Amino acid sequence: MRHEERLPTRTPQSRAFADRVQAAMTLSARLNALPFDDLPARRALLTEIFGGPVPESLSVLPPFHCDYGLNATFGERVFINQGCYFLDFGGITIGDRVLIGPRVTLTTAGHPVDPGERFAFITHAPIVIEDDVWIGAAATITSGVTIGHGSVVGAGAVIAKDVPPLTVVTATSHIERRHLGAVPDQTW
Repeated sequence: MRHEERLPTRTPQSRAFADRVQAAMTLSARLNALPFDDLPARRALLTEIFGGPVPESLSVLPPFHCDYGLNATFGERVFINQGCYFLDFGGITIGDRVLIGPRVTLTTAGHPVDPGERFAFITHAPIVIEDDVWIGAAATITSGVTIGHGSVVGAGAVIAKDVPPLTVVTATSHIERRHLGAVPDQTW
């Protein structure tokens, strides 16, 4: 993992992390129990989950699961479909006009590969999703990855390396650069 940071376990800092995880998961469960059409309550809970105001144009369809909440930021006109998981301890930055399909996982945290260190640390690194990206259903984006503007991540893909701008990546192919052209300024 590039540029990963480590949080030692069994420390006051890891206890604070665990407490925040408990709070964020409790808030996520409350969000998922709301009636679907209760948009004001959904917005209020999203504000609590993410620790502050979110753009009015942000659309998050429940169920939605978040394990930290305080390290995610959103651009304008972001759409997050049902069943997504955001593990944002390492930081998730989502640009403008991003579409995230159902059951997508964005995971910024993990553990060291070395078995002798695995229980001693939580590793984390940010995910950056630039403007005009579309992430297909059930894709997984791992820590330390940037998805370049205008790119498409195909359904079911697991992304562990940066994706250049204007690139299509699928689960069954290598990163393949396709010129997608300029992104039109559309209102939706």
